[in-house]
Amino acid sequence: MTFAELYPVLGHLPAALQARFAAEAQQMRVPAGTVLFDERQPCQGFPFVLSGGIRVVKLAANGRELPLYKVMPGESCIITSSCLLGRQDYNARGVAALETTLALLPRQLFEEMLGEPDFRGFVFQLFAERIAELMQLVEEVAFRKLDQRLANLLLGKGRQLQVTHQQLADELGSVREMVSRLLKGFAEQGLVRLGREQVEILDPAGLRKIAG
Repeated sequence: MTFAELYPVLGHLPAALQARFAAEAQQMRVPAGTVLFDERQPCQGFPFVLSGGIRVVKLAANGRELPLYKVMPGESCIITSSCLLGRQDYNARGVAALETTLALLPRQLFEEMLGEPDFRGFVFQLFAERIAELMQLVEEVAFRKLDQRLANLLLGKGRQLQVTHQQLADELGSVREMVSRLLKGFAEQGLVRLGREQVEILDPAGLRKIAG
């Protein structure tokens, strides 16, 4: 797919701005695991994702990561938007979750495009959707126990999960040791069967009861 197909708002821009997007947006392809932006770094541009995805996380002093959201094709990043609008450095890290192709819109062109109602509406809608997701994340972290969150996460991934304990911990913003302990407890209750980088759901109803 093309950027115009994934981001229909680009087709609503005046022809001059569409031409500038084609000429000035910096296109790149990066391998999985590439750090695209990091805390205390200046913002280089507004991203449009063509393929792959960006995992946005908040880092703790002890090195733990709290996943905030993912930016998939057709979406963009509110932290980048806020940094561009406020002319501030990043306060989170963005990592390519897969091999990712994207285009970075320079700050000046981003600000000019905000003068167009359709593009401004796209950015504000993005803010509204991401803020709702982040509020849900805050609610889960603050009010739900880790075993509830783990059970809910497992239920959302099918009956046979090819996943490491570390990957589950990263998604929950926890540590591997705690997740491994909870999974062992789930296995002892007959809820799951554990294998090498594998979790098999045996009792979905039991997990739903824990998830609340």
